[in-house]
Amino acid sequence: MLIDAYDTLLLDLDGVVYLGEHAVPGAPEALGKARDQGVRLAYVTNNASRTPAAIAEHLRELAVPAQAGDVVTSAQAAARLVAERVGRGAKVLVVGGMGLRQAVREQGLRPVTTAAEDPAAVVQGMWQGLSYGLLTEGTLAVRRGALFVAANGDTTMPTRRGELPGNGAMVRVIATATGVEPVYAGKPEPPLHRESMIRTGAESPLIVGDRLDTDIEGATRANVDSLLVLTGVTTPRDLLTADPAHRPTYIAEDLGALHRPYPKTPQGWRAVWEDGRLRLEGDGSWIDGLRAACQAAWAAGVTDPEAVAPVLDRLG
Repeated sequence: MLIDAYDTLLLDLDGVVYLGEHAVPGAPEALGKARDQGVRLAYVTNNASRTPAAIAEHLRELAVPAQAGDVVTSAQAAARLVAERVGRGAKVLVVGGMGLRQAVREQGLRPVTTAAEDPAAVVQGMWQGLSYGLLTEGTLAVRRGALFVAANGDTTMPTRRGELPGNGAMVRVIATATGVEPVYAGKPEPPLHRESMIRTGAESPLIVGDRLDTDIEGATRANVDSLLVLTGVTTPRDLLTADPAHRPTYIAEDLGALHRPYPKTPQGWRAVWEDGRLRLEGDGSWIDGLRAACQAAWAAGVTDPEAVAPVLDRLG
């Protein structure tokens, strides 16, 4: 089985385990089976708005096995980064919610809410209650020389309603107003992966995600194997035209693939080039067809969506 080669799964949440308030179909069963087999589950998320305890409670409500210690957030990675840069005990202006404030406190930092308190750093994370007033205080503090750290740079976040603005979009307010770019802690940057390894002690981890530009790029930078599941934002077209940093080790429909053998050579399909376009010959499961087409497209360095259009038509 695919999972047999790994001792820890570093799992993204949005688009992999759940979408909004609902579990991705089959995810609770696949993760419960993995834990029963002795595999460590770590939920590694760029979401900095909620505390690990709140995230774990939500997961348990969805029948996903989780405790607060299984959750690793970009807020925790950002707080550690800040503490290492400015020192424990320093004042930090938190432009974000309770998850970020708690992470800051856990690193021995002092969260504040105004620039007048002369914070050494400003740390920003996604929070639905983010106000103009708090963004104003963050802007003033950064203008005065405070270190600017962002929990993550995701421009959008997936929900059942569609993709909504993420922290990367909100960070642009302070960055544009000050001309200062933040230091990012979340995926695909190294701090969150480092935080995950510190907290799990993983020796053979597999990174599981739904985004090429965060989950898979983060795995590539860390030289760790990755599984891309097609239950979130990435489409087959995205995969076929992915650049080297965004190419996963494995491709699957969902987390159920963890408990099936992974074919080194996709069965039933052959990818061929014809007049500069990639086509599929044969028959079999659509996911094996996509895997075969990706192998051929990546070997050729394809970036033009038109070159892979026949593959998408063939797979439906």
